[in-house]
Amino acid sequence: MAGTSSGIVAVLTAAALGTVGFLAYRAQATVPASLGSGPEASASAAAAATKAPRDRQHPTALPSGSGTGERVVYSVDDDRIWLVSPANQVQRTFPVRPGSVDPPPGMYWVTSRSNTATGTDGLPVEHVVRFTSVEGVAIGFSAAVDDGSGMMADPSVKTGGIRENRADGNAMWSFATIGVPVVVIR
Repeated sequence: MAGTSSGIVAVLTAAALGTVGFLAYRAQATVPASLGSGPEASASAAAAATKAPRDRQHPTALPSGSGTGERVVYSVDDDRIWLVSPANQVQRTFPVRPGSVDPPPGMYWVTSRSNTATGTDGLPVEHVVRFTSVEGVAIGFSAAVDDGSGMMADPSVKTGGIRENRADGNAMWSFATIGVPVVVIR
């Protein structure tokens, strides 16, 4: 019986890894050439990426050149997120408060999620969606449990938490499951 259980676990694990690999392959096909082409953007692609063009009449409009298909688009310069459907329609856009460490422009994928955690700044957070790390600092989206109303982060601590309000954090949590592309632009 133990051999059967081990075999089932091995098959399920192989199927899960195959699915994640397939989703990563599909997501990679939608990456603009200027954004790199791997789970982590290469330094040369990050250096080559420029600020995506903006519609000055509609500053919350999805920047052109941010890819196609289902994805999270994060603008480091504008401190804004767009949740984009597979049909390339913006489902939601909202402002965020970045941490002290920014991810370089490029293409990433959601790699882990936690319903609750403590941020590197010591604040309790929820709906954590991680997609990369920079110099050992995890980078991801999260919502402070108190929405920032009472606790201030220590500015000397390196933080990679890109903070959303709780309603936007709920939307991100529902949208950005493991393997969903995250496109970081200037």
